[in-house]
Amino acid sequence: MLATTTTAGGEPTGGGDERADLSEDDVFEVLSNRRRRYTIHALKRAEETEEEPLDVADISEYVTAWELDIDPTEVEYEDRRNVHSTLRRTHLPKLEETNVITVDDETDVVRPTPALRDLDIYIEVLRGREIPWSQYYIGLAGLAGVSLLAVETGVIGFGAMEPLGIAVFTVTAFTVSALVHYYYGERRRLGNEAKPPELRRRS
Repeated sequence: MLATTTTAGGEPTGGGDERADLSEDDVFEVLSNRRRRYTIHALKRAEETEEEPLDVADISEYVTAWELDIDPTEVEYEDRRNVHSTLRRTHLPKLEETNVITVDDETDVVRPTPALRDLDIYIEVLRGREIPWSQYYIGLAGLAGVSLLAVETGVIGFGAMEPLGIAVFTVTAFTVSALVHYYYGERRRLGNEAKPPELRRRS
């Protein structure tokens, strides 16, 4: 569960007792839509680069550019208008409803809440055809345990091996796996590079 502290009116604050919980189902729903992912990426990128807060027009321009795979300066008004409309009507209210952002109706400025920073850990659930890393590590640990047991009990093919060899293999396998996990995790993280993760995978 993710949690952000809120006031009775639903605005994020730095303290208090009332909490707005964001379930994994809620996060999956938020991130399952490409325009919402692009919106979140734009906001997180702006935070990381310490840019001025983005307004709806800025976000519409970025989202349109990423959808068309062009530079934001090349976005045409007609293309951006359609994106602006759907963001205003559908996606920004959804993000507000789940306490991921707040939108100032007077200035159109969109601001992330503390919960937005916690969304990174859920990017992996969108890659449904891949084995989750948690299951991979459990499998690796199970393989190491079975191999060590086979050596200790003298199973054919394992009798000539030493427990130290299994230990070295296990440490090496976990180290390499952790490095690969970190690399791909960074590649999937929203906001850490100019383009969203799915566009980086194309390049």
